Amino acid sequence: MNLVEWFSWYDEILAEFGFDRSADEESAKILQRLLGNNGLTPGDITIKENVVIFGAGPSLKENVLEFKHINTENFSVICADGAVTALLEEDIVPEIVVTDLDGNIDDLLEANHQGSIMVVHAHGNNEDTLKKYVPQLENILGTTQSTPLKNIYNFGGFTDGDRCLFLAVKLKAKNIILAGMDFEKIVTKYSRPDIAGELGNADSIKEKKLQYAKKLVEWVVENEGINICNVSNGETIFMVKNINFQDVSISK
Repeated sequence: MNLVEWFSWYDEILAEFGFDRSADEESAKILQRLLGNNGLTPGDITIKENVVIFGAGPSLKENVLEFKHINTENFSVICADGAVTALLEEDIVPEIVVTDLDGNIDDLLEANHQGSIMVVHAHGNNEDTLKKYVPQLENILGTTQSTPLKNIYNFGGFTDGDRCLFLAVKLKAKNIILAGMDFEKIVTKYSRPDIAGELGNADSIKEKKLQYAKKLVEWVVENEGINICNVSNGETIFMVKNINFQDVSISK
């Protein structure tokens, strides 16, 4: 997705949610100052052609357990913010974590300490979080959903989950499995640590965000010509071409 096309999505999102573009841009400037000359560029990151992306939906834990039983040597693992907790619980350290720093911060810091690259996203309501935690992280690539800056990038995408996918496209993944990406009305403790149990109902804002995430994933499926399948809930929800990952199967 080029920036012209992304900004048509972005303008719609700003109007739909009542977000302030100037707040997004100020947050990006803060992240830029925090990174200084130490931020990574896309050219600093190399991934395999085969990628598994973990979101933090209801199928996450089951998909993580399934992933442990396949040949993973030829896969890069990218995860959305909250999903890092489920991966670390099973001793899986993702290569890349895409985060706006609203997940379990101890697990985000631990993953980074164990080698995960952090793709840190600046938006209008996480300025204080950026200031507090970015200095504690290393190997950071900075992103924004608004105008890119020097060392702050915009690959497209809105939520942590679909931004994982846009990042993988940018890094030239060929075959992508989506896991823990359900796009439904139920949230997990991994995406909302403040809920009482393992699962809860998404509020209206979260539900709307998931709807946009699904639309953006579908846009990638339709426009980028990459092999993509979603194994959340144990079934392929959509696919481009037939995927034949050698020595790999995810099944019930």
